[in-house]
Amino acid sequence: MSTQQRMTKQRKKILETLQSTTCHPTADWIYNEVKKEMPTISLGTVYRNLNVLKEQGKILELNYGSTFSRYDGNPKNHYHFTCRTCQKVYDVDIPLQDELDKEISSVNGHKVKEHRIEFYGVCKECLKEEGKKTLN
Repeated sequence: MSTQQRMTKQRKKILETLQSTTCHPTADWIYNEVKKEMPTISLGTVYRNLNVLKEQGKILELNYGSTFSRYDGNPKNHYHFTCRTCQKVYDVDIPLQDELDKEISSVNGHKVKEHRIEFYGVCKECLKEEGKKTLN
């Protein structure tokens, strides 16, 4: 499949929907949102267009080995934190990306094209809820 495919109305709407949120949604969530404005769109069309957008480097697919992927409208290399309690995925903005790539290159001479580091734990919202439960 060519990465030089034209931007169809469906693909544009899927990209706009994904770029308008920071919740790192599933394809089903994207489908339900796009369907509000394009009622005839199919889930298969959403999946195909997500794959094309990923191949074009316009979005990221976050696949953590679960039964479904999440998608990110920010294609720049960055890190994510996944809450083990509520399953929400958050962007982690720490300035390590370039330093890590340079360090690997200086240690072994490899040229790093991309890397992925993931963080897991309990988000601050869930920690607040846990704190409320222990007070009662």
